[in-house]
Amino acid sequence: TTELIGNGNILKGKLKQQYAQLTDDDLTYVEGAEDELFGRLQVKLGKTKQEILDSVKTIIDTTL
Repeated sequence: TTELIGNGNILKGKLKQQYAQLTDDDLTYVEGAEDELFGRLQVKLGKTKQEILDSVKTIIDTTL
């Protein structure tokens, strides 16, 4: 999980493009608080943690 989040600003930008309702606050990551980040994203997007991880992985695979 951490390696997916570790790609920083590029990933944030791509997620915000894909999900326009996300804000910088929604994507704020504090090391060791992955569950909090995924909880925020699950509530905001109405998706499961796995669906979010799949989206992030797709972005990484096609961008980075």
